Amino acid sequence: MIKTALNDYSIFFKNLKNFYALCKPRVTYLIVFTAIIGMFLATPVMVPIEILFFTSLGIAFVCGAAAAFNCLIEEKIDAVMARTRGRPLPTGQLTHKETLIFSSALGGTGLVILHQLVNPLTMWLTLATFFAYAVIYTVFLKPATPMNIVIGGASGAMPPVLGWAAVNNSVAPEALILFLIIFCWTPPHFWALALYRREEYAKVGMPMLPVTHGEKFTLLQIVLYTIILAIVTMMPFSIGMTGLIYLVIATILNVFFLYYVVMLYRKYSDKLSMKIFRYSIWYLGLIFLALLIDHYFKYKFI
Repeated sequence: MIKTALNDYSIFFKNLKNFYALCKPRVTYLIVFTAIIGMFLATPVMVPIEILFFTSLGIAFVCGAAAAFNCLIEEKIDAVMARTRGRPLPTGQLTHKETLIFSSALGGTGLVILHQLVNPLTMWLTLATFFAYAVIYTVFLKPATPMNIVIGGASGAMPPVLGWAAVNNSVAPEALILFLIIFCWTPPHFWALALYRREEYAKVGMPMLPVTHGEKFTLLQIVLYTIILAIVTMMPFSIGMTGLIYLVIATILNVFFLYYVVMLYRKYSDKLSMKIFRYSIWYLGLIFLALLIDHYFKYKFI
């Protein structure tokens, strides 16, 4: 009896671990982080603790549900690619039915939390974001066009807007600037990885930019989008949303980003491409952290 109970517990925790992996936790953490920053930037005072908690929880649940649905749709592709073949679905640790039920329950719970405990606007915006990522991007755009990540990046750029809406029950121009920062960040971030994984994408027939247009064209697009990103990240300072702290930090981060992508354009290497991919994650996190610090400790030119 004890042995049976231990086996049951082992199976339960193993399944829990697999369901957790379906949610792509590292991506979810970054999404929730930017949503939290959006909440703090939406008010000059402290965000009400219940809004902070329930918004974060609701967005995390819906984000995890979208990731699980993405894994369900792309199971065959994930099984071929080295980066994803260890996920629960390709390895047979979870079934399609289990994944669909989990995604539906998690997403539905998240939407109820947002509607009942935050506000309806945040719920509807989050639902639209889920649909844009899980359906429009995953099902239609990703397998159809090399500009998939540019168009589909709009869904990934929504979290700070969701956070802003949770606090103010409205969407202000400042929130749209936060949206633009992530929207412009997404292409150079993802294309750096796509260059490194281009052979795998070609193998599964996925029309990523390095596969359809080649290395040099992709590198040029990375440089151009990084320049656009650097300009967009100056917008919070230019409209008086931030002060000197943000300006200095954003400038330093942009200098390093531009240096790396120019070096990659001049002489490509897989090592540098992955370095840029990893740096871009730190870059986005630090940009939003700088926005938060500057929001409460603002210094301006006299």
